Amino acid sequence: MSYGTYFTTGHFIEATFENWESEFLQMALFVSLTVFLYQKGSSQSKDPDKKEKVEKDADPKRKDAPQPVKQGGWILSVYRHSLSIVLFLLFILSFALHWYGSMKQFNKEQTLKGLPTQSALEYLGNSKLWFESFENWQSEFLSVVSIVILSIYFRQKNSPQSKPVDAPNYQTGEG
Repeated sequence: MSYGTYFTTGHFIEATFENWESEFLQMALFVSLTVFLYQKGSSQSKDPDKKEKVEKDADPKRKDAPQPVKQGGWILSVYRHSLSIVLFLLFILSFALHWYGSMKQFNKEQTLKGLPTQSALEYLGNSKLWFESFENWQSEFLSVVSIVILSIYFRQKNSPQSKPVDAPNYQTGEG
């Protein structure tokens, strides 16, 4: 089978977008939840005692402000949340492509076995699709929880994911 042919198979589509789906879900939830959740000492969290630069209101009078800021209204409202919106849309697109590729592969295998195939709607209830998704989702959430928790207690010199090595314990969430 040529590369070109393989890239259109259900196996390739399912495997690729199953992975992308979990990545985009992880990033979308990470960005969204860090708006509301705080963890003292985590390099992944804003300081709950300080107002951060990212929390200031947009200034439409600023000369170099992006067009949505100058325009205001609903466009600014969407722009304010554009990162999480795009990440969730990429997750939905990846899930749809994973669903399609997985269904295509499943139906090919069913046909080879002489068994009935499933429509897209029927396949949405297939445990194979959800096993593939949840298998990837849990690993992504494990990695995020690990970096958040471990960055509270451990240090890595020169890493933006770490607190300074000499930071006192009260600044890092410890005793």
